[in-house]
Amino acid sequence: MNELINKYLTYISEDKRLSSNTIDAYRRDISRFDKFLQYNNVTFEEVNKITIMNYIDNLSQKGKKQSSIARNVICLRNFYKFLLKKGYIDHTPVIDYEIPKYKRNTPEILTIDEVNRLLSMPDTNTVKGIRDKAMLEMMYATGIKVTEMLNLTESDIDLRYKYLKCKGTKGMERIIPLGSYCVECMDKYLKVREELNVDGLDYLFLNNRGGRMTRQGFWKIIKYYGNKANINKEINLYTLRHSIAVHLIENGADMRSLKELLGYKDISAVQMYVEVIEKRKLMEVYKNTHPRA
Repeated sequence: MNELINKYLTYISEDKRLSSNTIDAYRRDISRFDKFLQYNNVTFEEVNKITIMNYIDNLSQKGKKQSSIARNVICLRNFYKFLLKKGYIDHTPVIDYEIPKYKRNTPEILTIDEVNRLLSMPDTNTVKGIRDKAMLEMMYATGIKVTEMLNLTESDIDLRYKYLKCKGTKGMERIIPLGSYCVECMDKYLKVREELNVDGLDYLFLNNRGGRMTRQGFWKIIKYYGNKANINKEINLYTLRHSIAVHLIENGADMRSLKELLGYKDISAVQMYVEVIEKRKLMEVYKNTHPRA
């Protein structure tokens, strides 16, 4: 089966609409499924709906989130569609297997005070601190995705006119304005960036060894400063993106403008932020009006 997996990964790698992160996720998902089949002495031709049900149960027992399980099923359906298309199998019930429905978790939102505490944590007397603050300020100023930020080059940012050019995962480019705080922090970072750039890379943000900053590297940075700021909320790679979206809506931003800023394909994706605000308002009303709250 390894040969077929490699052929499939080569096939999807040629699809320019898929990001490298998506391809890596598919590689992990299919490899995990392959190990499951080997453990249960099942060949890929013998896979049926019962096999998928047992696999989903196995993922649940291992603590996988519902969203992760749904992605696994989508991955397997696409893999088996490929096998059918290329003639490696004649039929399979896998492609008709329904994706498990799951409820999207409400994203954790930082208050403006919590954001200010987080952004004040880096020590700007060091090169690392200057870089870290610039990254955090950019995340909050633009709502940019982490992958989009890490793909930026020096030529994508214009501090004079206060904007950056961002290429989304589908290759669509959008122009994002930069606030004065972000511009100031980026200006400081660019003045010391060469101290990190020992290999002459074009990427805007570099790690301490002079290589390209990774998602894992940035996750460690934001977790570190979240703990340092004593923020008792789960902080992940999307926290600042979700937080600025909610803060903009609370301050009067319209849905269409927010959709363009964040790079969503459909305006309905912005609706989750409205729901977050409504829940927050309900909790505030309850807290302020219930006699025993």
